[in-house]
Formats: sequence, structure tokens, C-alpha cells
Amino acid sequence: MARYTEAACRLCRREGQKLFLKGDRCHTNKCALDRRGYAPGQHGQARNKKASEYGKQLRTKQVARRYYGVLEGQFRHYFEMAEKMPGVTGENLLRLLESRLDNVVYRLGFASSRTQARLMVTQGHFTVNGRKVNIPSYLLRLGDTVAMKESSRAKDGLKAILEANAARPVPKWLTVDREAVSGQVASVAAREDISLDIEETLIVELYSR
Repeated sequence: MARYTEAACRLCRREGQKLFLKGDRCHTNKCALDRRGYAPGQHGQARNKKASEYGKQLRTKQVARRYYGVLEGQFRHYFEMAEKMPGVTGENLLRLLESRLDNVVYRLGFASSRTQARLMVTQGHFTVNGRKVNIPSYLLRLGDTVAMKESSRAKDGLKAILEANAARPVPKWLTVDREAVSGQVASVAAREDISLDIEETLIVELYSR
């Protein structure tokens, strides 16, 4: 499976906003964007020209794609799914991305970042409705329950991750049981419950060109 393997902090600097790709590091003074708040590369500090409408649409799409750790082909597939769903296409797209298993594991506080959550899912540490699922892109539905396997809970490394993220707020559309290390999709995610600060209509306009 293809994946991005370069320095994650370069992506935040390129987009000019925190994408929280490095977990706790993003909240400290070690954050690359706080230390070097300009785009990477030889001309990163040069004054930027006013972005065109297409440029704004492209950057918005790139922010969303990188925030969730999704490659271009898969992101386009989610957009096509969102178009066929009833409701607002842009909001449908964000709901699909939020319902990915790796994102839900992160949102529940069982991982420090989506990258870490993706690795933990791939390693087989989680079940969905009692069955092991090791596919990070697995889309959860209303009522689905995600739980860390009992054998995984005993591992020191995973216990440390859970303790470090125990106080992180959980979005309203999820419920969590810290003791059982499980959570459930309790409702459909509302737009205000999705913390990504973008205008998703720009993505719709980009793919509709």
C-alpha cells in the first residue's frame, strides 16, 4: 500500500497550519510550524503571490487529504461516494473521512496521532463489533463498536499511549469507555463536531471543474 514517507512536519509548513501529524509534539515548542512558520524549500520565505481561485481550491483539498493521511486516488473515491449520498456533498465527504477506523481510534484517544492509529490498526490491535479489523480505511457505521483487544491492553507501550491520551476530549458523535478501552459510533458527525478548519465547498468546486 502506497503511503507518504517524507518528513511529516514539512506538510504542515507547506499548508501553513497544524495538521497534528506528530501527536503531542504538535502541542509543544518543538512544533516545526511554530519554529519556522514558512513553507519548506529554497523559496519558502519568499513573499507569496495572491493565490488564484484554483490555488485556493487545491490547497484546501491538500489540507484535508493530508490531515486524514489519505492519498489522492482514495480521496477522489471518497468524494465520488459523497456525491452519491443524500445531503451536502462537502459535509458528506468529511463525514466519510471521519468514519475511517484509524481516525476513530485517534478521536477516541487510543492513539496520539492518526499515523500512530493507522499503525496500531494495521498491527491488529483493534476489533470492530468483536471481529478483528486491520484495515485503517475501514468505514464505520452508526452503532459500530471499536475496542482494543484484551491481549493488546496488557502491552506496556500501548498502556503508555492510552494513559497519555486519556484526558483528550472525545467528539459528541462518539462515546468512549476508558476502562474497557472501547468506543461506539453513537450518532452521525455534525459539521460543527469536525475540527478541521477548512471550507469544504472549495473541494467540491475543485472536483466539479
